[in-house]
Amino acid sequence: MIMLVKTKHFGEVDLDENKIIYFENGIFGFEDCKSFTILYNEQDGKRPDISWLQSIDEPALALPVISPFIIKPDYNPVIEDELIKHLENLNESNIVVLVSVTVPSDIKNISANLKAPFIINSDLKKGAQVIAENPEYEIKHYFYEELQAYKATKEGK
Repeated sequence: MIMLVKTKHFGEVDLDENKIIYFENGIFGFEDCKSFTILYNEQDGKRPDISWLQSIDEPALALPVISPFIIKPDYNPVIEDELIKHLENLNESNIVVLVSVTVPSDIKNISANLKAPFIINSDLKKGAQVIAENPEYEIKHYFYEELQAYKATKEGK
């Protein structure tokens, strides 16, 4: 079923209810917001590297997100099983991992929060934001150079 979702940044969006991801505990700082979707602007028919985790509950809440594997191919967060057990049966084919991005006025200072990834079971449309126990993962991982290198290899294909 298609529903109309109001957003601050994208206006009114027609959204298939099957695209709603339920975060049982909300996300950090927005625990009352439980329903989200992922929005992106197609560029040349391709999905861009950065998309948006848009709240269904709060039109003004949209977080830019990126796959951490684009900026850190060996990303492997250590997460307490208890924090994601409600996501049930996570495996390679249904797990989606995203991290939030901060885009300052100087794009060279773009950063990702590798410490608090969003883990999503794409089959069940359930998600959780968790804290990675890895001490090397930072809340502000600056990745401008990694993104440029990734784009160069992607364009070379």
